[in-house]
Amino acid sequence: MKPRQVSPDEDTAPILALLHRAFAQMEGRIDPPSSLHRLTPSGIAEQARMGEVWVIEDKACIFLTPQSDATPPDLYIGKLAVDPAARGQGLARHLIKLAEDRAAVLGLSRLVLQTRVELVDNHAIFQHLGFVKTAEIAHDGFDRPTSYRFEKSLRG
Repeated sequence: MKPRQVSPDEDTAPILALLHRAFAQMEGRIDPPSSLHRLTPSGIAEQARMGEVWVIEDKACIFLTPQSDATPPDLYIGKLAVDPAARGQGLARHLIKLAEDRAAVLGLSRLVLQTRVELVDNHAIFQHLGFVKTAEIAHDGFDRPTSYRFEKSLRG
């Protein structure tokens, strides 16, 4: 299965449906609720225009956004999702490798992502893939951390 970059002009409703299937287990587990509830097909098309959206069939996707204002500049991973029926096939690992390759093409030396505090399984997966927790982040209005920032250096 080969990842394919999504064009901003294509129908992105299937990607939104994939995201809803993949993130369904978060309902009632994370606070505040996921930004996925505000995402629309046109928002996905905008991500494809301003950054990158990649899919593996209807089974997995990843959003990539170069952040040139970061020091050093990095590639932000957003909405990494694998359909529950396709888990255990190495698709997340495949998409992280794609992100590493895209970062190299873009001249970026670090991958960055955020995951919610409550999603401890995700923390373990990202650590297994070489990411290190670097920060605790609180959403507006919260006096406790709600997300963790993870980074992966691509140098050396």
